[in-house]
Amino acid sequence: MAPVPRGGVVAVTGSAGFVGGWVVRRLLQRGYRVRACVRNTADLTRVGFLKAMPGYASRRLTLHAADLDQPGSFDAAFAGADAVAHISHVSGYADQDHILRVSQDLIDSIERSGSVRRVVVTSSVAAIISEMDLQELVRRPVFDEDRYPDESNPKRTPERGQGYSMGKLAIERVFSQAAARSGRWDAIVCCPGDNVGPIQSAHQKDMGPWQSLINQMLLGECRQNGVYRPWMTVDVRDDADAHIGLLESPRVANGERYIAWSTETRPVETICADIDRLLPELGHLTPPVTDDFPPRIRERETEMRAIWAGCQLRNDRIRAVTGMSFRPLDESLRDCVESLLAIAGTRPVLRPGFSLPD
Repeated sequence: MAPVPRGGVVAVTGSAGFVGGWVVRRLLQRGYRVRACVRNTADLTRVGFLKAMPGYASRRLTLHAADLDQPGSFDAAFAGADAVAHISHVSGYADQDHILRVSQDLIDSIERSGSVRRVVVTSSVAAIISEMDLQELVRRPVFDEDRYPDESNPKRTPERGQGYSMGKLAIERVFSQAAARSGRWDAIVCCPGDNVGPIQSAHQKDMGPWQSLINQMLLGECRQNGVYRPWMTVDVRDDADAHIGLLESPRVANGERYIAWSTETRPVETICADIDRLLPELGHLTPPVTDDFPPRIRERETEMRAIWAGCQLRNDRIRAVTGMSFRPLDESLRDCVESLLAIAGTRPVLRPGFSLPD
């Protein structure tokens, strides 16, 4: 299908969220008309930042009440739209049948629109690298779009924590297959890394693991995470630009998936210490790392870190089709911290002699 015309109409699911909110802002900045889909248009704690954006007063940005768990609720927002950025999460990833039902309901709304020509579906790097056997990372260490987790592993079940990865793969496939059957629209998949960067609304400090973990660090708690997996980051603003680039690109085709990350990696304890390095004037008291992994996991820490260190992260495909570049993690981390202080009102633990401004 042809790319979305500049100035066209784009509907964004999950617009009150961390990623969705930045997609809305970036679309407006690039001249698009935006239909922001949220659960409750009257909940100012979640949508107030959208109503404060340039474009809302002129109605170039409009808000639409829509819920993934309510079939047909996206019909009005999608009618007459040129494209959809489908960023919203389902309510849970434990029930794979529910994930497929919700996806089909959204696909039905796309079909009924009669106008949507391209859908960018937000997946995750979890649909690329989430393995029950870390030796798979040794056997297949290159993280590019052709990589899929070992789906034959009998331990790959929702009960073993794989529901999110399984659900994201299922969503990728059901949208691509539906678009192929339709022939009137295409589905392009964006697989973001670990989103870091500035929040736009106070409620977003708890919407997603990474900014929430940084908020916890500011409050004096740094927890080991991900079986010693390093953070593999993308600035949330770059993630938004990646989604828009895939809407605009004439070089993509239905069913293709693209990874959006900077290819930088950093362990959690370094992320925590970097707050003071990047913002020494703040005087953050860097907390020690809390490691809740059981002894059998901690005994393998050196091995696990070495496995992750041997992996190769790629982002050449999305750069090729969009022409975009990615911010360094230092910039993302600094801006995330400053937004948590200024927007969420986080009161960090500081070293003696330091205080926050009045």
